[in-house]
Amino acid sequence: MIWFYVLIFIISCVLLYFAGEFLVKGLTRIAKFLGWKEFVVAFLLIAFASSLPNLSLGVSSALHGVPQLSFGDVLGNNMIAMTLAVGLAAFFSRDGITGNSQTIQTTAVFVLVSAILPLLLVADGILSRIDGVLLISFFGCYLYWLFSKKERFSRVYNNERDTQLHFGISNFFKDISRVLLGVIFVIIAAEGIVRSSAFFASTFNLPLVLIGIFVTGAGNALPEIYFSIVLAKRGHNWMILGGLMGAVIIPATLVLGIVSLIHPIEIANFSYGIIARLFLIIASLFFFFSVLTGKKITRKEALVLLGIYIVFILTEIAMGIYENIK
Repeated sequence: MIWFYVLIFIISCVLLYFAGEFLVKGLTRIAKFLGWKEFVVAFLLIAFASSLPNLSLGVSSALHGVPQLSFGDVLGNNMIAMTLAVGLAAFFSRDGITGNSQTIQTTAVFVLVSAILPLLLVADGILSRIDGVLLISFFGCYLYWLFSKKERFSRVYNNERDTQLHFGISNFFKDISRVLLGVIFVIIAAEGIVRSSAFFASTFNLPLVLIGIFVTGAGNALPEIYFSIVLAKRGHNWMILGGLMGAVIIPATLVLGIVSLIHPIEIANFSYGIIARLFLIIASLFFFFSVLTGKKITRKEALVLLGIYIVFILTEIAMGIYENIK
């Protein structure tokens, strides 16, 4: 029985990876065909597309009565986006990741608030439906600010590798089909991950939050990591930071807000969540000051971010061992 769920989990993670591939390729070509601006592409392509697995898993976990899995998933995903994904992208980038625009620097403030807000709201042991409304409202404020000035979308998206492709109406509908297929794959993969994770939690007596942080959070972060590295190799550094910061804000506010509206998230043992949020705040502060002062994330800053993630993992493992011994 255990091997059956292990197989389901592995297949679901692989399916999730290929679903991300479908979404990335389809949305990129659609953006080119419609003539979207580059910042819109960055926000929609990385942030919304990468957050879709978190949303699917969150809704599925809430409907199955285990929303704690979604909470852990968002915590783990946020940590990876702000440390591992940014760090690896900086390593693959020739000149570092530039963040000298006012939009990037102001969004970094929203990232900080997104890291702290769920921690404050769940301090009483539950993320209630009222808390969910507050999280979604904060996300709405971010969207309003983001789309309030037209100059943020003044540069047209132009991927050199895509300019050689023919973008006819038939290809446009094919890309629409590719995106829809990717969405279906994501939903199926999320269902498999939720069911197998719930089985592992009950079999090995592990908190769902911890499984979400280590397992599903890492699995759902694959699209962010993959796309950030691809963008870094292609020299599209202007898309990386905005997209990854959006990939932190959306799960931490919109996804957790929707999940808590469906099923309030009760956290019996919040020690894992506190550790994850504290490390996320540390990573966000370091990221914010690096962008604010140096205007760029180089390999030196990348080493620090990767170090933060490694220490975070070791701390969570130590906490898990301590809880089992106790």
